[in-house]
Amino acid sequence: MEQIHLFTKKLKPTHITHALSVPTHVLEAFQIPEGTHMMTFEAVDATDIVWSFCLSTRLTGVYTKPVLLRSSWLRFVKKKGLVPNDRVVFFMERDETDEMRSYTVRAQRKVMRLMGQDVWVDVEDLPLYGL
Repeated sequence: MEQIHLFTKKLKPTHITHALSVPTHVLEAFQIPEGTHMMTFEAVDATDIVWSFCLSTRLTGVYTKPVLLRSSWLRFVKKKGLVPNDRVVFFMERDETDEMRSYTVRAQRKVMRLMGQDVWVDVEDLPLYGL
């Protein structure tokens, strides 16, 4: 199976206290059942913990404005100790028939800038860097 990068999101204060807005273009990577506006999916983190997230879209208006609902998202934020300017990265893998999809999530913090490039580390690995 091939790993596909879905999106990377640098966290703002509202992402830490409320919901995580998701780029609209990634909705095609999720199979929201016809006639509904939300679905639950699982994503595995760097420590192989499975997180359940609820993805929801708007019922009215021009834009779907997808978000990860606070009920599922804030548990992840709290457990990972995320703060503004950290980032999350979501990936998807799918089999050849596109019938089975799996997701991974990484919570990362910028630890330095090296040769003009930001260096991001999974938050689980921060103690290894003395941070």
